[in-house]
Amino acid sequence: MTLIRDLYARFQVLIHEVAKFGIVGSLAFVVTLILVNAFHSGAGLGEITATTLANIFATVFAFVGNKFWAFRHRKGSHWRRETLLFFTFNGIGILITDGVVWLVHSGFGLTDNFSYNVANIIGIGLATLFRLYCYRRWVFLYAEGEAPAAEQLEPETSGT
Repeated sequence: MTLIRDLYARFQVLIHEVAKFGIVGSLAFVVTLILVNAFHSGAGLGEITATTLANIFATVFAFVGNKFWAFRHRKGSHWRRETLLFFTFNGIGILITDGVVWLVHSGFGLTDNFSYNVANIIGIGLATLFRLYCYRRWVFLYAEGEAPAAEQLEPETSGT
């Protein structure tokens, strides 16, 4: 039990950030899937257009959730810089998702709704990994430029 407690103490900040990022991302994922199907099947938009528009709406939702909840304790950057980097990395994430959708639809010739949704889910998953890394590394920084001791991933030593 002590090992688990020590590991939790050591990675507490990371665990909480990833959990909050996951909640925001899960909600954005639901928004994306609902909108992508509404745009594609309901409104008759093309695969890439529907995916891109749905991801733009989900990106705005995710920005608010990540900025004001998941990473709110990281106040080391200016609002304008964070916003620019957030939307830049999300733009790359949208290209990742669009690339997977294009590959499945045009490259493999799988044009049914099931394949389209699976391609979206895979693309979103790959883009999410990319975004989490970028948010933690470049977007939502700490004020002093240093991570708190619990996140430095070095064992603590005591003087006693």
